[in-house]
Amino acid sequence: MALNISAVGALCLCVIVSLFAITSAGDPYKFFEWNVTYGDISPLGVRQQGILINGQFPGPDINSVTNDNLIINVFNDLDEPFLLSWNGVLQRRNSYEDGVFGTTCPIPPGKNFTYTLQVKDQIGSFYYFPSLAFHKAAGAFGGIRILSRPLIPVPFPNPADDYTVLIGDWYKSNHKDLRNQLDSGKTLSSPDGILINGRGPNGASFNVVKGKTYRLRISNVGLQNSLNFRIQDHNMTLVEVEGTHTAQTTLTSLDVHVGQSYSVLVTADQADKDYYIVVSSRFTTPVLTTTGILHYSNSASKVSGSPPDGPTDVNFSLAQAFSIRTNLTASGPRPNPQGSYHYGEVNVSRTIILSNSQGNVNGKQRYAINSVSYVAPDTPLKLADHFKIEGVYRIGSIQDKPTGAAIQLDTSVLQTDYRAFIEIVFQNDEDVIQSYHLDGYSFFVVGLDGGQWTTDSRKKYNLQDAIPRCTTQVYPKSWTAIYVSLDNVGMWNLRSEFWARQYLGQQFYLRVYTTSTSFRDELPIPTNALLCGKASGRSLGNVIHA
Repeated sequence: MALNISAVGALCLCVIVSLFAITSAGDPYKFFEWNVTYGDISPLGVRQQGILINGQFPGPDINSVTNDNLIINVFNDLDEPFLLSWNGVLQRRNSYEDGVFGTTCPIPPGKNFTYTLQVKDQIGSFYYFPSLAFHKAAGAFGGIRILSRPLIPVPFPNPADDYTVLIGDWYKSNHKDLRNQLDSGKTLSSPDGILINGRGPNGASFNVVKGKTYRLRISNVGLQNSLNFRIQDHNMTLVEVEGTHTAQTTLTSLDVHVGQSYSVLVTADQADKDYYIVVSSRFTTPVLTTTGILHYSNSASKVSGSPPDGPTDVNFSLAQAFSIRTNLTASGPRPNPQGSYHYGEVNVSRTIILSNSQGNVNGKQRYAINSVSYVAPDTPLKLADHFKIEGVYRIGSIQDKPTGAAIQLDTSVLQTDYRAFIEIVFQNDEDVIQSYHLDGYSFFVVGLDGGQWTTDSRKKYNLQDAIPRCTTQVYPKSWTAIYVSLDNVGMWNLRSEFWARQYLGQQFYLRVYTTSTSFRDELPIPTNALLCGKASGRSLGNVIHA
């Protein structure tokens, strides 16, 4: 919802004016006012407490254009602290706005915070979500689309319409009950169902006109399950993955792993009737399935027949992952071709190998990376850096290779050098699929395969047209390798997108460090930054925060 500036109080105006000063003066601004509340929802036929934004479940879309400045004033009317994070929106030089507890203090109940985000040099499909306290299991997520500037060519004709499609697994239980289960040391049972745009079976409907083509922006906003997306009797053309135009391939179904976003084109080229949209879980027993409706404007009949079956083996997903490549002839957010960056010719300065594990610590279930299970301190790590507060975390709390040691609890931070070009290998020795996300970055997925990664595995890397993205899957008993150019100073969360695993420690922070204090390298702390923990009461410019 657009915000009328005249309706904002004097304090908010002062904050917004100060935010303008540190963003690009020539780029457009869009203003939003969001009220976060509880509300009754029943997506699976059972009444439960959801988290709404402006009364909506899911929350409103953010529609923007490359380089737009987004000013989002969030009022927290819940009974507990709240934070929003921006899955895939890079936040150049500004991890203070990332919206995870390692960088940002939560919004207290009854208070508000104004985020200032710039979708700098980005295009594509992303989403926002609540990052604290297992709130994601109650809602407060929504789609983000970043359109190309009008003069930048897009490698396909303008679609007749552009739809956000948020898919995800769902529990009927209240998010506080789920959180209490995890806090007590238990694991969660399997989810109860799958939602499409917050609705259960046949609840979501998308209108089309015969002969026209539509863009579907599909994001898996769920808690743990990889999902397969397909449409009865219709093909899809893959055109974009998390900000990168892809080589266009025809698909009958698409695996979307937790945290991932894709764009497909669908042409309404069948008879005038209704067709099933089907979403089903992958690599699970039993398989969860839900349906939506593709509705032709002159539909002569309702859906009929059986919903199309999805793939059942891992080989389909592997083959599809290998087939997703960058469209080297397409423009990105700028007019130069996406392929002009020859990442395969850059020397790697460091290799980091990350291995996930699970176990019991002090009688409770925990998850870990390189044997360290993350424990959040009471002070965001980024604020500890800014105010030079000792004792919040320590460098060396996590190693950059697996140790094989028993799981230990710590505030794990891995330091890296600004402007380094590094290789990260995700080694999954467990028999369940994993999904990892890195805030603040888009990385090249250069390789994946079964078994153990070795230096010989590099011979299989794609060093020409690997897809850049921010979330990647790692198959059971397999590895995935990525290349990352560390060009974004800050404290960035690297986490499992399996939300119970993230909550119980399968995450850490990548500290991209430089001794430079130039605003060219990193923007200053926002003048409206909330302060908490050991940073409470400290002076921030001419303002002291309680």
